[in-house]
Amino acid sequence: MNKAEILKEIIEQRRSIFPKDYTETKIPQQILDEILNSGTMAPNHKRTKPWRFKIFRGEEKAKLASEMQAIYKATQPEHQFLEKKYQDIGFKIHKADTIVSIVVNFSGMVPEWEEIAAVSMAVQNMYLTCTANGIGCYWSSPKIVDHLKDSLTIEENQKCLGLFYMGKLA
Repeated sequence: MNKAEILKEIIEQRRSIFPKDYTETKIPQQILDEILNSGTMAPNHKRTKPWRFKIFRGEEKAKLASEMQAIYKATQPEHQFLEKKYQDIGFKIHKADTIVSIVVNFSGMVPEWEEIAAVSMAVQNMYLTCTANGIGCYWSSPKIVDHLKDSLTIEENQKCLGLFYMGKLA
């Protein structure tokens, strides 16, 4: 198979795969590094490299689960609170091997939409690299991420666009 055929196959196979389908197998650090590095290869106007990724594994991932559940509980009116949704937040985070926060850094050098587009291309590169390596992944953008500003150390010129969940597939 030539490179174009391989690329076409990877693009056609790319899917959002959710944590319920992940195995307990850890993603090797070398593959995780490859996934993140592919994100940094995305095109970006004026070389602003607007993506900021923070990796959550192990204890940090457990803290993220607790924090997101607490935020959900605190921000939902009592009559709208759903125990299932509360439990699902923790389940998805615990089932994923690795979670990466997706943050855009607005440089002020180019229109904001261009930097959001560059971050989106970075995530697409990560999706394709996951697919090529048999890693399930999906980009989630729950409203809760707006409240993660402190734990993600988001600066005034930055915005969290969501979380990228990853896990090994059977």
